[in-house]
Amino acid sequence: MDGFSRYKQIRMAEEDKIKTTFITMCGTFYYKVMPLSLKNAGTTYQRAMVTLFHDMMHKEIEVYVDDMIAKSKEGKDHLVNLRRLFKHLKKYKLRLNSAKCTFGAKFGKLLGFVVNERGIEVDPDKVKAIKDLPPHRQCARYGAF
Repeated sequence: MDGFSRYKQIRMAEEDKIKTTFITMCGTFYYKVMPLSLKNAGTTYQRAMVTLFHDMMHKEIEVYVDDMIAKSKEGKDHLVNLRRLFKHLKKYKLRLNSAKCTFGAKFGKLLGFVVNERGIEVDPDKVKAIKDLPPHRQCARYGAF
C-alpha cells in the first residue's frame, strides 16, 4: 500500500509554523503541514510511521517511508491484520493512494527484492546487472583494479 501525499499528512507543530513563513505578492503565508522542501521531512515522516505503527511493525506490517505491507503466515490472519492496519490509519487520519495499492498479492517486487511464499529473495533483474559486468582487467602500471 502507498501512503497518499506522505509529508502533507504530518501537521506542523504550532511553534514551528512560523519557521516556514514565506512572502509572496499576495501576502505572507506559512505551512500548516510539513512541506516537502524541509531537510528532515523524510526522516520525520518515517519516525512518525514507526511511532504510529510500533505495535504492528515487523510482525503484521512493514513500513518504509510511504510504503506499507501487511503480511501474514496464514491466509485467515491476513484480514485481521488488514483490519487492524486500517483501524490505525483511520485513527490517525492517514490516507492511502488507492491507485498505487495492491491487495491479495502472493508475490511481488519491493525495494529491490522479490517477496513470495518462500520468503524474501534477491531480484534477478538486479543481479543480472552485476553478472553482466565485464571482468576487470590488468593495468600495466598499477596492477589490477
